[in-house]
Amino acid sequence: MRLAKYLAHAGVASRRAAEEVIAAGRVTVEGETVTDPARDVQPGARVSVDGLALDGPEPRVVFALNKPVGVLSTARDTHGRRTVLDLVPADGLRLYPVGRLDADSSGLILLTNDGELANRLTHPRFEVPKTYRARLGGGPVSEGTLRALRGGVQLEDGRTAPARVRRIGPGQIEITIHEGRNRQIRRMGEAVGHPVLELARTGFGGLALDGLADGAHRRLRPAEVERLLAL
Repeated sequence: MRLAKYLAHAGVASRRAAEEVIAAGRVTVEGETVTDPARDVQPGARVSVDGLALDGPEPRVVFALNKPVGVLSTARDTHGRRTVLDLVPADGLRLYPVGRLDADSSGLILLTNDGELANRLTHPRFEVPKTYRARLGGGPVSEGTLRALRGGVQLEDGRTAPARVRRIGPGQIEITIHEGRNRQIRRMGEAVGHPVLELARTGFGGLALDGLADGAHRRLRPAEVERLLAL
């Protein structure tokens, strides 16, 4: 098994993040520092990260969390602020969030120790859909604005891909995108003259909040995980 994949299966990080850990010289195999993520790891090999030995693959788990506003979607914060990991019991597992939600956004986020699944859900080529509800400023949202959002708007890092957009109330829209750019929905709103005042993710890869209370979590059923992998 490739070293990066081994670390992902051991719950250290997603496969892409594991490659960065390896490149930084933080991983040893049989006591030797290895910086090649493609290094083959034999069953039973002694692998350590930052001097701590890994026990091998952990049981795969995936949690859905309804992230409240103000909570950071990161594994840890150097300033001691509350993160999504404070809301989900890890029970010794190395959980990390799949993708990100801004601190001032709320809604559905997944946490897992399955690096392969995390990679599939966040890599752009898999085009996993994410659905949001947004309350917009700037007055009534016209049909022309909806068409612009559906067709793609020009941002500083390029034009956005087509999106599904519908009006769900005065100044409120539901939008589904397949990209994962930084603060994309908020920047799209600014680009069409409607700043986002509130933003909540309601769907991720076919999963929905389904009445999950603010700050609450649940473990995904095996069938749900299989559907995510099938994406």
